[in-house]
Amino acid sequence: MAELNIVLVEPEIPQNTGNIARTCAATGAKLHLVRPMGFEVDDKKLKRAGLDYWYLLDITYYENLADFYNKNPDGNFYYFTTKAQKRHSDMEYPDKAFLVFGKETKGLPEELLLKNKETCVRIPMIDDARSLNLSNSVAIAVYETLRQWDYPSLQSKGELHRHLWSEAD
Repeated sequence: MAELNIVLVEPEIPQNTGNIARTCAATGAKLHLVRPMGFEVDDKKLKRAGLDYWYLLDITYYENLADFYNKNPDGNFYYFTTKAQKRHSDMEYPDKAFLVFGKETKGLPEELLLKNKETCVRIPMIDDARSLNLSNSVAIAVYETLRQWDYPSLQSKGELHRHLWSEAD
């Protein structure tokens, strides 16, 4: 099975992290949270946003970015930022990709982006828009990666139940 990793560096808003956790749980992506965070993991808002999907979540916590890189030395890292020149959809994401996102108020550190220009990507938007919501950005990135991989291990077909439609017939 393909492995997708979502990395949140110093997330600040529990609802965003909860929504991202739900996206990770629903898609089988692993979630990596890099401290410091702007909330406690037991925050009610975080849990409410993730609803009852927490048992499906594979989550790892790190003390800081150095700890994260020390524990993931062989990762293929892709940095999502409004400062990138390349579109997210023009990049090919390999198995075991790490999609890295910064904090809501400041994004990723510029030093990190400068060291990794070739794997910095941007989600296109109009000139006057500062940025997308973090949880929306993660969802866009996750589904672009999964689309490239042909949605491995995901249920792709739903089913209509005849009895729901019988009155309209």
